[in-house]
Amino acid sequence: MRLKEGVKEGLEKENCHVGEGTGEGEEVVEVTLAVAAEVNKEEQNRGIVIDEEGAGPFRVATKIKGMVDEEVSDERSAYMTRGHNNSRMITMGAQLVGDELAKNIAKGFVNGKYDGGRHQIRVDMLNKMC
Repeated sequence: MRLKEGVKEGLEKENCHVGEGTGEGEEVVEVTLAVAAEVNKEEQNRGIVIDEEGAGPFRVATKIKGMVDEEVSDERSAYMTRGHNNSRMITMGAQLVGDELAKNIAKGFVNGKYDGGRHQIRVDMLNKMC
């Protein structure tokens, strides 16, 4: 998928390690679970799943205990979901975002820092739900 390759290239320019554990054509559930498994290996890991609309992997990720995920289509939301929700995964839709926007979304997400504080109450509540 062209968008995935562009995001990968953009992240590598930011000196981010980019792992790929799945191939194209696999079921969205399998792909999302594989990415989440990698994310959960270490606290600093982040995951990005791209499909046509971003909704499928978002639904899957929200079912995983301890995973806070957000479906995003703009840079601000990607950055803020790290700051306010401590999101460790995001999903994007290739039919919704263009190449440069996707790179900026990924950059904002991986460079965002969790603010903690008053936001921890929400994160704890989310983590207890699954």
